Amino acid sequence: MNTTWETLDLQTKRPFGIARWTHSVYPRTFVTFEQSGVVGHGEAAPNAFYGETRRTVEAVLPLLAEALTDPWDWDGLRQRLSARMPHDHPSVKCALEMAALEWCAASAGVPVWQLLGLSPAPIPESSYTVSLAALPEMRRQARDAVERGHNVLKVKLGTPDDEQILEALREEAPRAALRVDANAAWTRPQAKRMLGVLDAAQVELLEQPLAADDLAGHAALRHFARLPIVADESLHHVCDVIALAEAFDGINLKLAKLGGPLRALEALRLARAHQMQVMIGCMIESSLGISAAAALAGLCDWADLDGALLLDDDPFSGLEWNAGQLSRPRGAGWGVERR
Repeated sequence: MNTTWETLDLQTKRPFGIARWTHSVYPRTFVTFEQSGVVGHGEAAPNAFYGETRRTVEAVLPLLAEALTDPWDWDGLRQRLSARMPHDHPSVKCALEMAALEWCAASAGVPVWQLLGLSPAPIPESSYTVSLAALPEMRRQARDAVERGHNVLKVKLGTPDDEQILEALREEAPRAALRVDANAAWTRPQAKRMLGVLDAAQVELLEQPLAADDLAGHAALRHFARLPIVADESLHHVCDVIALAEAFDGINLKLAKLGGPLRALEALRLARAHQMQVMIGCMIESSLGISAAAALAGLCDWADLDGALLLDDDPFSGLEWNAGQLSRPRGAGWGVERR
C-alpha cells in the first residue's frame, strides 16, 4: 500500500479572469494510491476563496493521506479525514476520495459511475467560459468558441461595464445559449438593475450574483428574477444546501470544494429533495478532475466542465469532446491516463 503525490503548475491557454482575480498558472496536486498492483488517482484543485493554496495542500497531505488505508471503506475514510480536519482542506479530501474510488473501480474492472450505480444518461452540453478581460478580448473569446462549435457560453461578469459586455457578447454569439456568472461581485441594486439586461440578452441562468453570505439578498432578488439563480460561492459544505434552498433555484456542485465525488453526490440528492436544479461544475482542472465530475453529470441539469479545455498542456488524456459535448469516459476507473 502506497500513497504518493506531486504538484504540477497547470498553465491556461490565456489569462483566466473572474471578478476577484486573473491567473494563468494553477497549481494542482495529483495523488496516486497503489495497492496489490492496482492504482487509483485523484486531483486536488485548491482555491484560495475556500481557504486552500498550494502551500496548504502540501502541508496537510502527509497527515490526511494516512486516512487512506482500506480503499473500500469509504465511510471510514470520510470519518478519518473529518477526525483529522473537520471542515477544512476539501480539495485534498477530494483527491484522496477520488483515488480510493478509482482503485475500487479498477479492481472491479468498471467505470466509477457504474461502481456507484449512477445514471448512464448523456452528459448535458457543457458551457465554455468567456473570462473577464478587456472587451475586445472577450469578444474574441466568444467568437472563437462559437467558431469551434460551442453552443453554450458562460460569461464572467462583475465590473462596472457588465451591461456593455453582455450586449457585445450577445452580438458576437446571437444563437448561443448564454449563462452569466458574477462570482459574488454585484451589489443588491446592481443585481436588480441587471435583471432586465439579462432578460434582454436571453440569458439562461445567473450564477452567484451577490456576496456568498448574503442569502437574504439572493432570496429578494429571486423574487424579481425570471431566470434561475444558482449558488456557487455560497455553497461550501453539504449541510449548506438546506439553507440555500430558500434563496436559490439551484446549486453548482464542484467536487474540489465539497470534499469529493461522494460528498457532491450527497449534496445533489439533498438539492433534489428540496426541488432545486443542479449544475455540475469544476475548477481549472486537468482531465482527471473533469472525468470525476463527469461521473455525476448524467444526474444534473447543466454542465460547466470546461476546465481542462482551458489548459495549454493537460497532463491527462482520454476525454473525448465534440465542441462542448463531452462523451462519457470509457474504461475502468476515471477513464483517463497520465500522458
